[in-house]
Amino acid sequence: MPFIDSKITVPVTAEKKEAIKSKLGKAISLMHKGESYLMVGIDDSYDLWMAGKKLDKGAFISVSVFGNVSADDADKMTAEICRIMNDELGIPADKVYVKYQGVSDWGWNGRNF
Repeated sequence: MPFIDSKITVPVTAEKKEAIKSKLGKAISLMHKGESYLMVGIDDSYDLWMAGKKLDKGAFISVSVFGNVSADDADKMTAEICRIMNDELGIPADKVYVKYQGVSDWGWNGRNF
């Protein structure tokens, strides 16, 4: 039950959103999760500041998964997320923050897992 929520400073076309969604769908396997239940949110043209300065190109990505998050899986996923943001939107890795959250109670389809 992963959810990847992206807040991105630049405008993102529908085609780029589709490409990012597809690449994140493949990348989620690094966390031993499948794309079949993955939900992705992309909030573009979002204002972000880092170190007191407004970012022209930056992103905050939140990755929530059912269960625990291992440090090794998160490290691999961060590298891939940064690569995707750079390849698709030209956002440098040092302007991307990634947060991970393991969730013990997750609801879907009228019940909790």
